[in-house]
Amino acid sequence: MRILLDECLPRRLAAAIEGHEVRTVQQAGWAGLKNGVLLRKIDGAFDVFVTVDKNLPAQNSLSRLTFGVIVLRARSSRFDSLKPLVPAILSKLEALGPGEIAFVEG
Repeated sequence: MRILLDECLPRRLAAAIEGHEVRTVQQAGWAGLKNGVLLRKIDGAFDVFVTVDKNLPAQNSLSRLTFGVIVLRARSSRFDSLKPLVPAILSKLEALGPGEIAFVEG
């Protein structure tokens, strides 16, 4: 599965999500793009977008997307806070379809 991590997430998280092709927004060359533009760029290029932006679902129509979105809810966006969420992220990937959103809390 092709996964894109939002630019506010630590790059080390990509290595922790094993068994998938994981890139960061920076690696894709899309750093600094507004959410609407970024979501259009992701379309067709990735299967899942992972973010900590809790407002993303409210600010954008996600049902028409060709990829799923996972929103992480943790104490902070630091690697130490997010690493324990990796098993739940991997579990959500199995059932997440295009245009669907899943929340992972920790």
